[in-house]
Amino acid sequence: MSDHLMEETAVKLVAPSKGILAADESTGTIKKRLDSINVESTEDSRRDYREMLFTADGISDYISGVILYDETLRQKASDGRRLAEVLSEQGVIPGIKVDMGAKPLAFSEGELVTEGLDGLRERLAEYYELGARFAKWRAVISISESSPSPYCIETNAHALARYAALCQEANIVPIVEPEVLMDGPHSIDECYAVTETALKAVFDELYKQRVVLEQMLLKPNMVISGTECPEQAGVEEVAAKTLYCFEQTVPAAVPGIVFLSGGQTEAQATEHLNAMNQMSPHPWEISYSFGRALQASALSAWGGKADNVAAGQAAFINRSKLTSAARDGKYSADMETGS
Repeated sequence: MSDHLMEETAVKLVAPSKGILAADESTGTIKKRLDSINVESTEDSRRDYREMLFTADGISDYISGVILYDETLRQKASDGRRLAEVLSEQGVIPGIKVDMGAKPLAFSEGELVTEGLDGLRERLAEYYELGARFAKWRAVISISESSPSPYCIETNAHALARYAALCQEANIVPIVEPEVLMDGPHSIDECYAVTETALKAVFDELYKQRVVLEQMLLKPNMVISGTECPEQAGVEEVAAKTLYCFEQTVPAAVPGIVFLSGGQTEAQATEHLNAMNQMSPHPWEISYSFGRALQASALSAWGGKADNVAAGQAAFINRSKLTSAARDGKYSADMETGS
């Protein structure tokens, strides 16, 4: 894939009315999801759940790409096709999570750094052969009285940029995900300050490591009050402060910003995305790369039962439709009840 094709892929991923489904939960995380509906996590049950989502009729109207976990990229659907092919044949671009998770950062109590650079060049070559055309790497930054430290932000920014450069070398579009967690009692202004600092460090490293901005996407958190903050910022404030933060830090050459939902409810994430898209114009596309906020209602409707596949798919398509409306700034809360 030439540079031109990587740019094309990045633009397709943030096409109007569409966004990305993050279905790249690690084996540990998907187990928690399946536990919540009393389904044992096995290779088959994980495959059945994801196949239910990927074969939903009309998925390509709202979903441009799906981030897969290593196991899922290699799995076959019940009809023998690889799950990546099931997506490609519907015009949905397969992607892959390539990081090995956040591990304790040496000499920095309570802070994390994402690992997975060792052997990444070889893994990317294999993932390209398996059909992946974009990738994701998540850095985790928490807010507390003592964190984040400049050391934590710089170490994660450096790793994100190394990952992104290796992806582009392999003709794979990198999604760069520095996530400032919403856990904690911090205010929206503290979240703003940390997010701005993190993004400045990330783009500084991307520049140093020769990453082509037109061939990547950014997957950040929204600027939002901490979960335990007594004063929760309203929808308009979240949207305005988030956009202002990104105007200060994200170059216009980046084709799109695909927000993570980060533990928000389906409705919250959708409302915030909608408000941002109503405050246009922006230099970049404002879209979504939601995990839980696209899957929660589908997971409970499915409940692990073959008889409920159609119900699970209907719930998933309905949620995707609402999120797509928000991505175009056309969502309203009464669509929740009317749907």
